[in-house]
Amino acid sequence: MTEPPRPSRRQPLKYGLNPQQSDASLDFADGVEWLRALNGTLGYINVLDAAKAWQLARELGRAFERPAAASIKHVHPAGAALAGTADDAFRAAHLLAAGDWSPLATAYARARGGDRVASFGDFIGVSEVVDDSCARLIAREVSDGIVAPGYDAEALRVLRGKKGGRYIVLQADPDYEPPPLEVRSEAGITLRQGRNTAVIAPSLFARAVTTSPALSAEAVADLVLATIVARHAPSNAVCVAHAGQAIGIGGGQQARIYATDLACAKADLWRLQLHPRAAELTLPPDATRTARFNAVRQWLIWDRLDDADRARLRALADRLPAPLDTEERQEWVTRFAPVVLSSDGYIPFRDNVDRARRSGIHAIAQPGGSASDDAVTAAAAESGIAMVHTGLRLFWH
Repeated sequence: MTEPPRPSRRQPLKYGLNPQQSDASLDFADGVEWLRALNGTLGYINVLDAAKAWQLARELGRAFERPAAASIKHVHPAGAALAGTADDAFRAAHLLAAGDWSPLATAYARARGGDRVASFGDFIGVSEVVDDSCARLIAREVSDGIVAPGYDAEALRVLRGKKGGRYIVLQADPDYEPPPLEVRSEAGITLRQGRNTAVIAPSLFARAVTTSPALSAEAVADLVLATIVARHAPSNAVCVAHAGQAIGIGGGQQARIYATDLACAKADLWRLQLHPRAAELTLPPDATRTARFNAVRQWLIWDRLDDADRARLRALADRLPAPLDTEERQEWVTRFAPVVLSSDGYIPFRDNVDRARRSGIHAIAQPGGSASDDAVTAAAAESGIAMVHTGLRLFWH
């Protein structure tokens, strides 16, 4: 006998997408309250971001069996990463004090560091119980909330004190699986579809369409990560990954080349911030961390600043090193290997490959199926980029 559906459980929200949309609530449609607020008052956007942050962090954690973290801003992944080392260059670039950071803390530091501009005011998702080390790291960041499977006592105390006690702390049931049918309402229309349960695993990247170079195990692992991130970003979506971290994400773009250009430009900036000369830029001791990050970013895009912007940066900095020229930038960016790119939909034209080449991409994963597949594959082979066809489109709207 089929079990009757459980009644929905409705909870009021602070307001909807905007304050004037006051009649806002959430329903646990199948009656399973898998998300519980331990602190703070939820708004509509908080719920959307929390759901996305939790799904992405949990999927990464399960796929790699390592602590994982996601930084979400307006349902777009701003960053995502696995636990890993934080070397001297990384700590210097992210103003991260040397210390015995827990694996979960490094996962969030790397996720937040994927795009510090986009992560400002983020919603955090982590795959493991939050410890004191991770909570102390989060306490110093501008963030709206966090979702995790649990919190130790000291971590919960630290997080509850953030934002004057208003920081949103959510606990998710790690075993909960959403209903197989997704329902969405838009403009008086109700849409239904089966949930996308495709598994992203190394076997998905076995179909190489270029003869060389061969994909290393490290490159395949990063393609898994990049593809998982891309599936959780609004389409068109492209993700660039390196060493267990998303370093460039372009999502919600109307043209694939825009997504590729955005993801590659972010990946370039991520690598360039680690250049030794970037560490020479110094600001007065009373400058905020945000001011320091913004100053480095402006220095990195020096050629795009006008005279007034450059004058302001000179006045702000105690020391401003000579900007990197084109040759120096290219030489530094191509030092990192492997750097991979995954696209949630097929690549329609070679301009995407050409853009990836300029950012030192070593491997590309895409579904394939375009009328221009042969030309796109030829462009990858010509550029020395490995390309695989997954046969799996991962659009999310």
